[in-house]
Amino acid sequence: MKKFLLIALAAVGGLFVYRQIQAGRAEEDLWTEATDSVPAGSGAR
Repeated sequence: MKKFLLIALAAVGGLFVYRQIQAGRAEEDLWTEATDSVPAGSGAR
């Protein structure tokens, strides 16, 4: 029973870390898009 709880706790921890990484990447992409000096498709050269 203790092994099962340990595995479950590790899985929940792994899921939490994975979601934090994904959220960080999404926010970084948003900031990159918002601060891009030349918007894509603007025709600027």
